[in-house]
Amino acid sequence: MRSDEVRPWLALAARLLLGGVLVVAGALKVPDPAAAVRAVRAYRLLPEGLVGPVAFGLPALEVVVGLALLAGVLVRASAVAAAVLMVVFLVGIGSAWARGLQIDCGCFGGGQVDAGQTAYPAEVARDTALLLVALALARWPHSRLALAHRLEPATP
Repeated sequence: MRSDEVRPWLALAARLLLGGVLVVAGALKVPDPAAAVRAVRAYRLLPEGLVGPVAFGLPALEVVVGLALLAGVLVRASAVAAAVLMVVFLVGIGSAWARGLQIDCGCFGGGQVDAGQTAYPAEVARDTALLLVALALARWPHSRLALAHRLEPATP
């Protein structure tokens, strides 16, 4: 198989992986907004006035970006948005790790954890891998089974 035949299938896999992770991460936070507030507050990065809006807005953004990727609409823009989210998550996790905070990343819910229970290296590795997937998808957004291709007018 040639690379131009394989690339759209790899992009589909990237869309499904990245979109699935974002939808699950966002959806798990929606039922417990108080836990989302605690998770954002645990990072000690934002002024108190921004904690609530970020805690409520972030899950919605994750779900919207994830659904766009899963459906295959606005793939490049959604991949760029996902990459920005991953960078923000990496900065937050790295900051918490550097400051010795004992927190769960809050990526799939969570908050404070006991000493020695942090998983910063695994969280950094996961988000770095997802960042690379998002960047590749932003570079090569054309994929199989994308709704966007069904919505495009036929070329004469």
